[in-house]
Amino acid sequence: MYLCGPPLKKGKARVFHGLHQDFPSVVVVGLGKKNAGVNGQENWNEDKENIRAAVAVGCRQIQDLEIPCVEVDPCGDAQAAAEGAVLGLHEYNELKQKKKPVVTPQLHGSAGSEAWQKGVIYAEGQNLARYLMEAPANYITPIKFAEYIEQKLGNFASNVKVHIRPESWIATQQMGAFLSVAKGSAEPPIFLEIHYLGGANANDSPLVFVGKGVTFDSGGISLKPSSGMDAMRADMGGAATVCSAIVTAAALNLPLNIIGLAPLCENMPSGKANKPGDVVRAKNGKTIQVDNTDAEGRLLLADALCYAHNFNARAIVNAATLTGAMDVALGSAATGVFTNSSWLWNHLYEASIVTGDRVWRMPLFEHYTKQVTDCPLADLSNIGKYSRAGGACTAAAFLKEFVTAPHWAHLDIAGVMANKDEACFASLVSQDYVNGTDQEEIRTGVDQCIQKFLDVARQTECFFYKKDCSCPSRNQNK
Repeated sequence: MYLCGPPLKKGKARVFHGLHQDFPSVVVVGLGKKNAGVNGQENWNEDKENIRAAVAVGCRQIQDLEIPCVEVDPCGDAQAAAEGAVLGLHEYNELKQKKKPVVTPQLHGSAGSEAWQKGVIYAEGQNLARYLMEAPANYITPIKFAEYIEQKLGNFASNVKVHIRPESWIATQQMGAFLSVAKGSAEPPIFLEIHYLGGANANDSPLVFVGKGVTFDSGGISLKPSSGMDAMRADMGGAATVCSAIVTAAALNLPLNIIGLAPLCENMPSGKANKPGDVVRAKNGKTIQVDNTDAEGRLLLADALCYAHNFNARAIVNAATLTGAMDVALGSAATGVFTNSSWLWNHLYEASIVTGDRVWRMPLFEHYTKQVTDCPLADLSNIGKYSRAGGACTAAAFLKEFVTAPHWAHLDIAGVMANKDEACFASLVSQDYVNGTDQEEIRTGVDQCIQKFLDVARQTECFFYKKDCSCPSRNQNK
């Protein structure tokens, strides 16, 4: 190695050819500091993250060489290596006539094969969500989204039930806030409900995951700028996260019960659409003044969160690409978490260290609640009194008005929707594109499921932009 140049820096690769008859090409990638462990400043396990990034870089190099199979050294952590390989080789090219060659990663040697397979399942779950978010909005409409997830869960029919609820059912549930958003589009809304019964007792209290499912967000009458609007095909990232997490939980046969809820619709301008100043009634009876139709995601979640209380949940966790303000606050470094439960926060934080999908706790002060309840025409306004100030916090305060459960968390994943900074994610794309699109075994079922839920958050780095293009601004209400 030293004869070929200076020592490799972390994430940098060299390719050697003709060294071995069984391996025509060998890629060597810098892993960084040995035994780095958990980095308290960075809030992640640096060893795991370095392995994921290095393996992803190496696999991409092999893909460029058009070699059909790559054997991956486990690098001391077969699960992390598998995640890096499968994530790194993923690319959405379903609609292109000329596709990149498929490269199949496999473990080099037999040690760690079980951990490798677990990592493959984790990464495939993340790639499922990335696929859903990257697909054009005319290919992933509300009904097509629901049917695709139903198909993916078909192999687990013994302990999974999928309910695709039509608009008539939504109306009988008195989900007026959700329906007010959906009525602007010609595409009918769907309420997707998934029950995964992996616990010893089907009646045990479940974890309930709720995901915002706006399959295209034009902003409605409060129309978004046209530049970058195509990226709003991924405004159903919360629903993609929830559904992919449950698909993976079923594949891993996790020993607990999970319910996933995804209100699915488009937000479009039309003669039937919400108008600024309209007042709608949510499932819990509270009235909402719609001061900005581009703050629609919270209307879907309001009704879905009310419905989530029907299941005597151990915890309710919702995920949404909710506010551009979250991107302004944290950028793409971490997911903002708003929660009323220190117990739930601790689970989320500990899981994030393992997965490398970092979280940061945000405030749920009464200060923000007053800004959404000080409303002239209704019980609540769907934006804060001071509009942009503390936008992520006022959105969370709005959602809190529809939650009575003692353990609830809201994950605003808008900032990590297009991760363009971190080394691991930068390595998950080819030369021509910029991705803009375990310390110990997890101790309990709750921990493991939340770990998977957070791990799937990596799906939100799914957009592919040309290097000479800047990512579209997301500093808007959603």
